[in-house]
Formats: sequence, structure tokens, C-alpha cells
Amino acid sequence: MSEESEQFRIRALQARKENRLDDAKRDLIWAVGQCRQAREEIALARCLTALGQIERDLHNNDAAVSCYEEAAAIYRKGNDSLILAHTIRHVADIQRHQGLTAAADANYREALELYRTHKRTQPLDLANAVRGYAILKQEAGEVEQAKSLWEEARELYAAVGIREGVEESSRRLALIA
Repeated sequence: MSEESEQFRIRALQARKENRLDDAKRDLIWAVGQCRQAREEIALARCLTALGQIERDLHNNDAAVSCYEEAAAIYRKGNDSLILAHTIRHVADIQRHQGLTAAADANYREALELYRTHKRTQPLDLANAVRGYAILKQEAGEVEQAKSLWEEARELYAAVGIREGVEESSRRLALIA
């Protein structure tokens, strides 16, 4: 990534922290354009995922999915399955919120497969993917699968000390019971 594009990406991330989403979006659109022009694919994917998050923050879910899917297509060409899994999980989360159950299901399954087969998967990343899939299954009325997923999520969140994740998992399991 060019130094200037990276500076715009970093500036956009800071603007997001400060809740200046329009500024962040403007900077990321510029950085995406620069990366496209320079044909810097991995840098482009990084900027697209950041822009996808901003679009999601702005409730522009279709635009967010588009950004994440383009980034995922770039990551599929590479060899970093963890960043691919993370990107796909974000697509699935947005699709779940949009009520696109079949698409979300397929993306959660793919993300989970990537996470489960990688030696360096962080438990929190896996927990977040399992959580999203558990919500999807619970909303679809697939009680047994949801229960199994919530139990797994609870164990993973407990292992990394995320109390909120443990509590949510326990609440959801109580609702199922």
C-alpha cells in the first residue's frame, strides 16, 4: 500500500473512533480509489473491509456487503485463510441482519470451516463466528443446533474471559430450554 493510501486508511480508522463516519468514509473511498489505480490488491482489500465497516455503521448494509464481498474475493486469491474467514463472517452477520438466511448460513459455515481448520485461529474469532451462527439457527427454530452452538460459544468466551459473551450464551441457552 502506498504510504499516502495507508495514511488515509489510518486517518479513517481514527475518524471512526471519534464517530466522524462521513470523514472516515470519504478518506476510505479515496484510499480505495488509490489502491485500485495502483493495483494493490491486498491493500485494496484492507481498505474495502474498513469501508465496509463504515457503511455498516451508517446502516448502508447493501454497500457494506458489497465491500466485504469484494475484499473476500481478493483474499480468496491469497493464502491467509484467517483474514478470509473474518471477512466472510462479517458478510454473514450483515446478511443475518438483512434476513438473508440461506446466504448467511452458507457464509457462516464457510467461515467456521476456515477457522476450525487453521492452527492459529484465535478463540475469540471462532467464538464470534459461532455466536452469529447460533443466533441464525435459533432464529430459524433449529433448536438443537442452536443449543450446541451456544454451548460452544459460551465455552470459547469463558476461555478468553469475555464475561458478556458467557452471559449472552447462558441467557440464550435458558431461552431455548
